[in-house]
Amino acid sequence: MKIRTIGRHARDSFKNISRNGWMTFASVSAVTVTLILVGVFFVIMMNLNRVAETIEDDVQIRVHIDVAATPQDQQTLKSEIERIPEVKNVTFSSKKDELDNLVSSLGEEGKSFKLFEQDNPLNDVFIVKTKNPTDTMKVAKQIEKSTYVAKVKYGQGKVEKLFKFIKASRNVGVVLIIGLFFTAIFLISNTIKITIIARRREIKIMRLVGATNTFIRWPFFLEGLWLGFLGSILPIILISIAYYRAYDYVTPYLEGTFIKILPFDPFVYQVSGILILMGALIGVWGSLMSVRKFLKV
Repeated sequence: MKIRTIGRHARDSFKNISRNGWMTFASVSAVTVTLILVGVFFVIMMNLNRVAETIEDDVQIRVHIDVAATPQDQQTLKSEIERIPEVKNVTFSSKKDELDNLVSSLGEEGKSFKLFEQDNPLNDVFIVKTKNPTDTMKVAKQIEKSTYVAKVKYGQGKVEKLFKFIKASRNVGVVLIIGLFFTAIFLISNTIKITIIARRREIKIMRLVGATNTFIRWPFFLEGLWLGFLGSILPIILISIAYYRAYDYVTPYLEGTFIKILPFDPFVYQVSGILILMGALIGVWGSLMSVRKFLKV
């Protein structure tokens, strides 16, 4: 297609948008409202996903080594654990390190445990990290069968519930975003369909004079593109301002904790790009779905 022809289609699409003021407003409003909801859900889900990943990365298996194990036995056990395909790394923590960690974690109350420094009752420990956090339970059960293992701890019961909750949250978020996306397409396609019905005489005349389906579609294609783009502007502005303020407000309260939310830059720019793309897809798809009915032979 020639550049001149594309320019003509672009001019026609702008004329159609300005000529059908209320329909344009309705279409842009439909996209705007939907993208605000999609944007809010997307921001929440991405931050929940970030927190979930942090929690998952913090999940580890603590293998308490039998006190009867010699240094050679411990090395043999470590090699056996490292051979498990799902294991990412194995770190040794001596019973002295374990006691020091216990004392520091309890603060003032932990000072009383320093009495055990001469006769430390704790076990040496292997701290095991898996490549995939969801393999934690499987690996822990496999390690339990090994020789010189006193006990294995990984938050049994709580970890399974945590992974189920994280999986359910992600699935719900994906379903909601997809549902909103298709709702927007339905709304804008029906809104644009009204404008096309009003111009069906114009379409029939174009068909009679020999215009191809592609030629007729192009102005509507571009019109949907502009409507989707216009509908994404307000959601981007609102979500950017809201997230900037929320980030500044929440961040001080999260200092010193393992919970971190996504930084404003580049996250908001990524969200903005996604909203523009979604707006364009909604507008184009809605327009093409609407005009297709009138182009059937």
